[in-house]
Amino acid sequence: MAQQLIPADDFLKLTLNNPLGLAPFGFTLANGIEVKVWDSGVISFEPAGETTEDVVLSCGVHGNETAPIEICAAIVQDILTGRLAVNVRLLVLFGNPPAINAGTREITENLNRLFSGHHSKGAGLINPERQRAKALEQYVTQFYQGLPVTNNVMRNRSLYDLHTAIRGSRFEKFAVYPYLHGKPWRQAEFTFLAACDVYTVLLMQTPASTFSYYASNEHGANSFTIELGKVKPFGQNDMARFAKADSSLRALICNKPVKSGAFDHSQFNMYQVYRSIIKQTEDFKLHFADDIENFTSYPLGSLLATDGNIEYRVEQEGEALIFPNANVAIGQRAMLMVVPSSVIDNLQ
Repeated sequence: MAQQLIPADDFLKLTLNNPLGLAPFGFTLANGIEVKVWDSGVISFEPAGETTEDVVLSCGVHGNETAPIEICAAIVQDILTGRLAVNVRLLVLFGNPPAINAGTREITENLNRLFSGHHSKGAGLINPERQRAKALEQYVTQFYQGLPVTNNVMRNRSLYDLHTAIRGSRFEKFAVYPYLHGKPWRQAEFTFLAACDVYTVLLMQTPASTFSYYASNEHGANSFTIELGKVKPFGQNDMARFAKADSSLRALICNKPVKSGAFDHSQFNMYQVYRSIIKQTEDFKLHFADDIENFTSYPLGSLLATDGNIEYRVEQEGEALIFPNANVAIGQRAMLMVVPSSVIDNLQ
């Protein structure tokens, strides 16, 4: 099986040719990096030297979000061909191979609503996406526990779950910082986001079922959902727009300094969630154009959505909408409403 991967050096192709699973195998590159394929879309790299960094890069949790898939595929290919030196422990995940093949956000269910055990709630592991969410949790746990934290060496864990959004945005790139349960926001992470050309951050105020919240809450990882732009088909992404994110991720993998200046709060657009609008019935309807961008705001009192007899209107000055989607399943979030915020009072 190793020979099946090495000649083409194309792990994404191997994944998409085997979307439902691969038998584990491994090999060692000429530069001493130990490579292990754990499953379809799951590949780890262990450098020969010692490191305290455990980095997870995730993409393709939604199958039609192609730019992050292309970024991660190129990174993996460059590692396998020796063009990129790995000096951290690295796990790369292509989240939903069947949906990537189909060119769709999901096959049955939104994978990014199934983490932190949500895959096994209700009817249980009834579809491949629920099964994949459970498996991805197990792979992240296996990776982080591969070299445990000791009294002498503290390991720095991170997970960057890369996405593109269904619609455009007032701010092309933005990150979602998972709820930290009172722990401080980390200044170093904001400077890394800035190096990735991400200056808009949504600060979550409650637990979530997302992959980034799972890694943050369960494993203490510095974890983010990073939206890099708008969904486009393979081959139609302007990869130059992601150059800073790509170069910063590569510097992180090489354990080299990331090109960023000192943290400057004034450079950032900080938001926090004011309320989450949940779809209650099939009558749910958004009352704005389909092409409205994320972070759009409306005057106080403006009608945003209806759900049967329920009306949702703008309640605060500066309230803006994000991730509107009337086509979600009943009981799922149809839209977030956010308001400007700050991290100054709780920053490490």
